[in-house]
Amino acid sequence: MNSIRNPVLPVSDPPLAGENDSDGKGVDDRLFKGSAMTKRGAYAALSYMACAVMLVLFNKAALSSYEFPCVNVITLSQMVSSSLFLYALRRRRIISFTAADSFSGADNASTFVPLKTLFHTLPLATAYLLYMLASMASVRGVNVPMYTTLRRTTVAFTMVIEYMLTGQKYTRSIIGSVGVIVFGAFFAGARDLSFDFYGYAIVFLANITTAVYLATIARTGKSSGLNSFGLMWSNGIICGPILMVWTFICGDLEKTINFPHLLSPGFMAVLFCSCVLAFFLNYSIFLNTTLNSALTQTICGNMKDLFTVGLGWMLFGGLPFDLMNVIGQIFGFFGSGLYAYYKIIGR
Repeated sequence: MNSIRNPVLPVSDPPLAGENDSDGKGVDDRLFKGSAMTKRGAYAALSYMACAVMLVLFNKAALSSYEFPCVNVITLSQMVSSSLFLYALRRRRIISFTAADSFSGADNASTFVPLKTLFHTLPLATAYLLYMLASMASVRGVNVPMYTTLRRTTVAFTMVIEYMLTGQKYTRSIIGSVGVIVFGAFFAGARDLSFDFYGYAIVFLANITTAVYLATIARTGKSSGLNSFGLMWSNGIICGPILMVWTFICGDLEKTINFPHLLSPGFMAVLFCSCVLAFFLNYSIFLNTTLNSALTQTICGNMKDLFTVGLGWMLFGGLPFDLMNVIGQIFGFFGSGLYAYYKIIGR
């Protein structure tokens, strides 16, 4: 059967740099001559930042404003919703799960992905599960402004993990910009009046799991033959049952049933938006990481913090004004801007 392409959703990762499409033009359409980033890569980065800002705020609303006690249930809801959405899109042949972007009869099984390929994505699924749980728990542990401040140190973890797993090395310009970001993060948090050791520890654990997850995406995406949707589907198939059992063992399902605001329109709206945004966020993470790099994905997470900090401060508060914090935030944004500049000009 001939392959079917969807005019709206990008169903597969693009060919490598230098390859041409059917009209003879280079597929790797760069922002400008000499740039290290393509236009599609830039769109993926911007999409990620928009989704990430909104998801953090909705998760914070569910966990803090409504005082929902079960982080695992929100994670499970997001995972199940994403899997159902992918199943419906794949059934209607709107998307494909393979990098070849074809709908062959061989992938019409209930899993859509061969069992051998699922086993190949086990490391990614494990890293994804740890990343999701740690990230959700870290949101509740500290206030939004300090959450985004501490999460900026993920760039250092990502550089180390990428070097360990793939041998990736970066120029002095890139390393210098990352150093500015990390310095700004510690400077901003040096006088946090709402310091909580457990909350900080959970955020740093989330940083480590995020770095491992992003580095694993880059490796698995290239070796499994799956596109971004296929990797998301494999994660859901593997992690969903595990998380369901864990949630049951922890008693979170019973707590959810007894939650007083479970059926309130406000909480249901927040949970629904959280699930929808989680789907698009996960897709944009896969797309941004495979089109650009794990470190670029992490830097994008830092750049969107400008909006997260501002909105979080206005909506949730929790952090008294402090000049050192403001200066640290400025250092962090300056370092992120430097990285973006060096990445765009190809240095």
